[in-house]
Amino acid sequence: MEHRVLGRTGVRVSRFGLGTMVLGAWGNTDHGECERIVNRALDAGINLVDTADVYAFGESEQIVGAAISGRRDDVVLATKFHNPMSDDPNRQGNSRRWITAAVDDSLRRLRTDRIDLYQVHRPDPDTDIAETIDALTDLVRAGKILTWGTSTFPAGDIVEACWAAERRGVAHAHAESPPYSILCRGIERDVLPICRRYGIGTIVWSPLSGGWLTGKYRRGERAPASSRAATNPDHFDAGNEVKFDAVERLEPIAADAGLTLTQLALAWSVAHPGVTSALIGPRTEQQLDELLTAADVTLSADVLDAIDRVVAPGTDLNQADAGWTPPALDAAARRR
Repeated sequence: MEHRVLGRTGVRVSRFGLGTMVLGAWGNTDHGECERIVNRALDAGINLVDTADVYAFGESEQIVGAAISGRRDDVVLATKFHNPMSDDPNRQGNSRRWITAAVDDSLRRLRTDRIDLYQVHRPDPDTDIAETIDALTDLVRAGKILTWGTSTFPAGDIVEACWAAERRGVAHAHAESPPYSILCRGIERDVLPICRRYGIGTIVWSPLSGGWLTGKYRRGERAPASSRAATNPDHFDAGNEVKFDAVERLEPIAADAGLTLTQLALAWSVAHPGVTSALIGPRTEQQLDELLTAADVTLSADVLDAIDRVVAPGTDLNQADAGWTPPALDAAARRR
């Protein structure tokens, strides 16, 4: 497994990282198997493990903590805060009040004394970014976190955070974690160039576009019972004809390259020079084994050009895949 430097941290992370959102109530409820998935990924050369407090409301962090308890120093451990963890309006967001409580909750669930990368899960327009940066800087100085990053931040928010950190004479984000796949390429326009300009690493999520790029969804056919389209229909654009068109054009490109569609999509997600690592999110051990077959795949320029002809650079086939919609675009905010 290739390892790459994360931004300017000097820390090397694996070309693919393990995303753990579906380990727990949101996917696989067998904790024993979930722990085996984590350890099999580590044995395969993956050293980046990414979770979040909101994943199954702490259960994913608990699983990860149990799995890595005997090999903590082998892991670059990343988690996130921001999303609501209860009905209490102050147990969410990016305020100092919540950050100082959330980090201790995560440390306890993860069974560790430090988090290698603590990520702001989404922007919070109600909180001054300087407030968030000051709180995170204090956590670095206290040794509770080693570095901090952002997730699904628009380019403008990333720049604002960098400027705010510079004014304070402290470190800005070392990583950004945006959605990125062949079907969701919007970050190529601004987020990836901005991150490269400021020396920020990128850990991309959903490289298989929620399962679209596995080939499991076929036009006119019912989605497999265990698939995301079947289990989470409210969060899946099952009737997106444009995506069906793209997948049908990508499959022969993969076949001509001697690859499965999944291998093509994963190898593509880490081919961009601005991408540090891509998160894979297996629900079962079998899925992990299948995903790991892409670990050493490199795509030729001809294959990359063929993919560009299917989905042009900088294009999102569904804007909802961008992962965050600014509140200013809500209907109520646009009333005239």
